[in-house]
Amino acid sequence: MRRFLLARFADRFARSLVSAMLSYHVFVVTGSYAALGLLGLVEFLPLIPVALLGGLFADRFDRRVQLIAASTAALLGAATLAWLGWQRPDDAPWLFAVAFLLSTTTGISSPASSSLLPNLVPREIFQNATVVASGVIQFAFISGPITMGFLVGPLGFGAPYALAAGFYALAILCLASLRTPRKEGSPTPVRWSAVREGISFVRHNRPILGSMGLDMLAVIFAGATALLPVYAEEILHVGPEGYGLLRASIAVGTFSMALLLMTARPFPRPGRALLVAVGIFGLATIVFGLSRSLPLSMLAFAIAGMADQVSITTRSVILQLSTPDDLRGRVSAVNLIFIGASNELGDAESGFLASLTSATFSVVAGGLACLGVLGWVTLRMPELRDYRPEASSGGAAPR
Repeated sequence: MRRFLLARFADRFARSLVSAMLSYHVFVVTGSYAALGLLGLVEFLPLIPVALLGGLFADRFDRRVQLIAASTAALLGAATLAWLGWQRPDDAPWLFAVAFLLSTTTGISSPASSSLLPNLVPREIFQNATVVASGVIQFAFISGPITMGFLVGPLGFGAPYALAAGFYALAILCLASLRTPRKEGSPTPVRWSAVREGISFVRHNRPILGSMGLDMLAVIFAGATALLPVYAEEILHVGPEGYGLLRASIAVGTFSMALLLMTARPFPRPGRALLVAVGIFGLATIVFGLSRSLPLSMLAFAIAGMADQVSITTRSVILQLSTPDDLRGRVSAVNLIFIGASNELGDAESGFLASLTSATFSVVAGGLACLGVLGWVTLRMPELRDYRPEASSGGAAPR
């Protein structure tokens, strides 16, 4: 578990460095709000086919080997971005091309990473393990953007990408030394019917479908991450250092909540906790959109991060404990598509709407739409409100 957590930290730190730097790099080069939306769209396009394939591979092959292969490809992508940042910093088309390829590696690795965790701990402490793993990720998401903000000025656009390549190498070393349990039962066939089996499981499991759908729609509307370069440069006037702090503030909130949840009892009704968390997320987004003060903006984003950590934890419990192990890869792949739709399509929606109206209107309207979606799901999906882990049908984690 320690090796898995170290590998996960190294991978997410590298990913957060690249993600933060790409958004800032594209905005500085193009000066366009719509370009930020286009970046989100480019990062979403490969997710659906690649994630479904990655989920099938996670149920069929060794999940550890799959993670190593994806991290190796991501290392090469980060190294390419480092070269572009130093040698051809104004070449925006190549930035979009490498972003597309890196999103492909995420589609391959994420289902394997999500479905591997339940194999490493017993079922009764899975929520605590989820919180610890999520806390590690959020610490990476805190330190990555801050590091990026202070590297760009003295060392140039290529420095954050080069450091990310080094951390991808560390993740590969940790994964190479990781021991994972051997899969039991007959291997999952590599064919389209096996992919459909995972989709069908999600479609007929209302708590899983409800939690995924709520998160997707809430973040599509209320996600403001894509517009952080605009807020840093044109609204708050805080430069790349302030941008790094803004980008990290939501992770500060998620990490703080993760520390609190590590010592708390598991949620008896995680569905209800999810609904409350989404409501707080929407309200905090509205406050951020209206703020003209860096401390208030950081506080609002931190509160949104605390709510997001509760959402992450409850969704993981609902998904992983309701799903048999031989389906976890494919169900995690469907979840990744929902997450990708929320993050990347949310970035696209924010960027394009801001280009037509204003950044403030885009963020505030998104927060209000998030609250509207929450009300609809609360009324229409009682199975999510009343979900209890002990009543779920997922298989226990193998030992």
